[in-house]
Amino acid sequence: MPRVFITGLGLITSIGNDVPTVTASLRELRHGIQVYPPFQKDNIPVKVAAPVRDFVTDSNDPEDWTYPSQYRIKREILRGMAPHGVYAWCAMQQAIADAGLAEEDVSNADTGLYAASGGSPQLMGYMLNRMHNVGVMRCSPLGIVAAISGTLNFNLVAHFKIKGASCGFSSACASSSHAMGYAFDDLVLGRQKRMFVIGAEDGNVDSILPFAGMRALSLQSDPALASRPFDASRDGFVGTGGAAVLVLETEDEVQRRGAKVYGEFAGWGQASDGHNVAISHPDGDGLVAAMRNALRVTGTPAESVDYINAHATSTPIGDISEARALKSIFTDASSRPAVSSTKALTGHGLSLAGAMESAFCAIALRDGFMPGSAHIAQLDPECEGLNIIRTTQTQPPAVVLNNSSGFGGANVSLVLKRAE
Repeated sequence: MPRVFITGLGLITSIGNDVPTVTASLRELRHGIQVYPPFQKDNIPVKVAAPVRDFVTDSNDPEDWTYPSQYRIKREILRGMAPHGVYAWCAMQQAIADAGLAEEDVSNADTGLYAASGGSPQLMGYMLNRMHNVGVMRCSPLGIVAAISGTLNFNLVAHFKIKGASCGFSSACASSSHAMGYAFDDLVLGRQKRMFVIGAEDGNVDSILPFAGMRALSLQSDPALASRPFDASRDGFVGTGGAAVLVLETEDEVQRRGAKVYGEFAGWGQASDGHNVAISHPDGDGLVAAMRNALRVTGTPAESVDYINAHATSTPIGDISEARALKSIFTDASSRPAVSSTKALTGHGLSLAGAMESAFCAIALRDGFMPGSAHIAQLDPECEGLNIIRTTQTQPPAVVLNNSSGFGGANVSLVLKRAE
């Protein structure tokens, strides 16, 4: 089967807006969580979030938005974008440069793009209110393409002149991991030679706060206590936004271009819980099956896995479900792989999570370290026996799993390996 490699990354995140800054944050366990000014109202119980820095996209008029000066977005392009579209645009520029791609490499029939986001609740709410209160003909003609869940692929495919496969993915917090998996399939089946995979979210009041109604968000006011996966006192996740872009290429393309690589994307597996619309199966049955499928199709023995970037979001139910799933796969307690959740640093990016954390795994493979699971004061007794690392480990991993789980019990496990 043809091999697939990661050749470029672009990152706009709460822990940094480029690969070097993010790498340093992962090594040093620097989090991006803060007391979030829009939440400081008496009727809002949630007080913290993990916003991206150096971007101001609060206004409903994109002409009021500001972003770092090294990027340029034409006014006519900006009008059709959501806030996370701007993040993704900037991350795309980074990834193209990082992979050393020429314009003809980006725009051709052999290069495709898969993207994932939840759309922009902020812009959708604004547009619908305007439609009802002012009149439908007073709405922006580009309001729909800026707001609905396909906005990422609409904008990026059109403006970067992508001519290969394109699609948007919607499976909640597993969305961009699904995009990764299906991009892999297109590459190994010979349908494409190169794929961009993007996950992004607004990460603002309208995209984060509705989860408070589910009792899913942390109510901590101290940023250092709010996101603490696997800790006995965790009480919910912290919302974040941003964008992550990965460039995936076939081995033939890597050799043709003489491209540098972060690591190999060896394959993936998926499965569903068939249990509940919002809550993971208590024993992680779907995630067990997803990991088992991923290991089987890639020919990877469980004992060869060195590190797992867990989905663990810091919710009481979800973390336990994943812990039980990991124990089901990695049965030998004396040789279990290192496990951490980088959501302790970034917060939970929803559709963004899978792509962002795949990028973190690629960095770990290239640079030879395993980021720790921050903010654990007392490990949940259910997690005892797992090798949950609390500090960054300098041992270079050779085989890494990245897990993602979404609403409806959708589970994806990705296998990444050090490039040989």
